[in-house]
Amino acid sequence: MIQLDHLAVAAESLEAGRAHVEAALGLRLQPGGEHAHFGTHNLLLGLEEGLYLEVIAIDPDAPAPAYPRWFDLDRFSGAPRLHNWICAVEDLEAALIQYPGAGQAVDLARGDLRWRMAVPDTGVLPMDNLFPALIEWQGAAHPVTRLAPSGARLRRLVVSHPEAAALRDMIGAQVRDARVVFEPGAAGLRAEIETSHGMRVLQ
Repeated sequence: MIQLDHLAVAAESLEAGRAHVEAALGLRLQPGGEHAHFGTHNLLLGLEEGLYLEVIAIDPDAPAPAYPRWFDLDRFSGAPRLHNWICAVEDLEAALIQYPGAGQAVDLARGDLRWRMAVPDTGVLPMDNLFPALIEWQGAAHPVTRLAPSGARLRRLVVSHPEAAALRDMIGAQVRDARVVFEPGAAGLRAEIETSHGMRVLQ
């Protein structure tokens, strides 16, 4: 079983990403941290039902790695946008036997958080980065337990792609979450999020 874990907004800078998300949702992001292995950093927002949202960008103060960064950030440009969805698995090695295109397992840490992430050698996930990034958390620590409640709730995540049916056939049966829907169209993600200000859309 694959479980929706969090959503990632990519940006050229954290401040640009912050402005985009806070304007879209009317909610304030919280501090995140650095990912030394990939030279990135993030900001976070807790969502209801165990989900969270991150804004992620290349950290200009971190050394550039000698390999591609995750989430295809080396090629990212333009306005901030909802760029990736991340799903948790109980056994990453087993998941990678089933989905070898998802990448190779990379051991990562930030503070006392420990996790393993599937990252392709190129940094580019299948289906124009719309195949979910796969994560296996190590131990009980999880970012969502450290975030202040925002009262925001994901109502629907729309995964749009010209080959939406193929993507759904590839992963949809494993993602047992009625909030995740696949629609034909231009490649992209759209999150419909219920907030105290009403329904907001993040793209």
